[in-house]
Amino acid sequence: MRLTTAQALVRFLANQWSERDGVEHRLIAGVLGIFGHGNVAGIGQALAEEGAGTRDPLPYYLARNEQAMVHTAVGYARTRRRLSTFACTASIGPGATNLVTGAALATINRLPVLLLPGDIFATRAAGPVLQELEDPRSYDVSVNDSLRPLSRFFDRINRPEQLPSALLAAMRVLTDPAETGAVTLALPQDVQAEAHDWPEELFARRVWHVPRPVPEPAALARAVELLRESRRPLIVAGGGVRYSEAWTELARFAENHGVPVGETQAGKGALPYDHPCAVGAIGHTGTRAADTLAREADLVIGVGTRYTDFTTASRTLFGQARFLNVNVAAFDAAKNSGLMLVADARAALRALDEVDWRADADWTRRATTLATAWQAEVGRAYAGTQLTQPVALGIVNEIAAGGVVVNAAGSMPGDLHRLWRASDPEQYHVEYGYSCMGYEIAGGLGVKLGAPEREVIVLVGDGSYLMMAQEIATAVQEGVKLVIVLVDNQGFASIGRLSESVGARRLGTAYRARGAGGELDGAPLPLDLAVNAASLGADVLRADTPESLRAALVKAKESARTTVVHVEPVPGDGPDAHAWWDVPVAEVSALPEARAARERYDEAKRDQRSYL
Repeated sequence: MRLTTAQALVRFLANQWSERDGVEHRLIAGVLGIFGHGNVAGIGQALAEEGAGTRDPLPYYLARNEQAMVHTAVGYARTRRRLSTFACTASIGPGATNLVTGAALATINRLPVLLLPGDIFATRAAGPVLQELEDPRSYDVSVNDSLRPLSRFFDRINRPEQLPSALLAAMRVLTDPAETGAVTLALPQDVQAEAHDWPEELFARRVWHVPRPVPEPAALARAVELLRESRRPLIVAGGGVRYSEAWTELARFAENHGVPVGETQAGKGALPYDHPCAVGAIGHTGTRAADTLAREADLVIGVGTRYTDFTTASRTLFGQARFLNVNVAAFDAAKNSGLMLVADARAALRALDEVDWRADADWTRRATTLATAWQAEVGRAYAGTQLTQPVALGIVNEIAAGGVVVNAAGSMPGDLHRLWRASDPEQYHVEYGYSCMGYEIAGGLGVKLGAPEREVIVLVGDGSYLMMAQEIATAVQEGVKLVIVLVDNQGFASIGRLSESVGARRLGTAYRARGAGGELDGAPLPLDLAVNAASLGADVLRADTPESLRAALVKAKESARTTVVHVEPVPGDGPDAHAWWDVPVAEVSALPEARAARERYDEAKRDQRSYL
């Protein structure tokens, strides 16, 4: 059939499905886009011709920022456990380069998203075109090449004939749990509009089967031997537990073998917070229970985790423990010189559960005692009478029962990781692979699109809000209801504390005017972010006490409209496990606080371990 390249692309995407465990899902749930001259006559025309209403196979959603649209796709893909995602289309030039941060976030978090940026003319008939980067080394270079290192698959479609093979490769990567991430198909504007005779088979309904790889027998035997040698094991549950839907198997394995379970940011909620084997967050932002056990464990069983520096406390946390790493990706399973068990988390846990072995009873009891003591500390932090950030989070935790909390950057991810009481695997959504300021509202929109039956509560600091709040308008336009708790610290609270701790004197971390001495230490800026949120179409409530915050959240939940609850907390910290994070400190300085910070840094550095 004769179609333009863009029309063929749209028709193909509408007929792609994923399948796992006999359940099928639309692989591409829709298209998020902003049109410019680089994609309006191609993909824009194709979507208009094919129909792009919300009830059509490939609905179109208007975004306000190209980076934000990728965040929305990522939030959706994570909520749908990587079985479904969105395509994101942008024009050439700044529209395309705005995709870069979102692409990095998607690939770092191992989450699928399809990027469709417009590109310069393949024929070069009209070059240089508006917004074209001219590279004197080659006419084949465009700004889209900046997406190459951030994409798990990248191709430029310079001829219509190249489209089928590129599409099939793109779908393969999107549905491969070990390879997935951002996938980019760069589309020259002239090729998008060029007609071609396509085989009908290209548009047939196609189902991509998402595998559950089982452990290789010899590797499983080595893992069993390692388990039987262990007396003090600790599980580190990562995002792979959630993506594999392995929470039942995790709970069964932990219960049957007496193994305590710590959680990364991506794995939080893999066990309910009050499960007998749950010891909470692990690492730099961990609980005292999990981090104490991590220091004493003789075996760390990582299930679906990447072992970032926050999880390992910059390689100071796990003492002399050995590692058994269960991961669908060999790249991650090999980390920390661990014994590799390359397999789906659910399949691997089922196989390991057959082992006749159990942790020492004293170790299991100790884990329970430590977890109970930590939860008592959380209860005290939540029960404060002033509206500190921990008290505010406790109220949100209470009101959000059954909902999803979304966050990404600032001081809140640490408090959430330590304090949040997750009751089910889908309740906690903190993007901490890239920890991207600005993710929260756009990502929350994607979460709500992926789970419309759930209340979605977005927690966003004023720093992140000022970077990317405009998707409030998208939520209002689409009638997608969010509850947004805007925590206004009048600056960068988390980085302010970090700056002070390394001797940088909180430079550039407060929203203040330039003072008489030339420093940014003058009067607070006259910002009113609540008024800004109202201008984007949201209902706005203000809260300055625990009682008023509770009342505002109840009202926001009852509303059918996107509602922003503006909060200005008073200073106050919650309990901390005091695990280290390696942020290098100036080796020489005239500032006494920097010299003191360097001494502390050198001392902590001595505990850093090489995993050899």
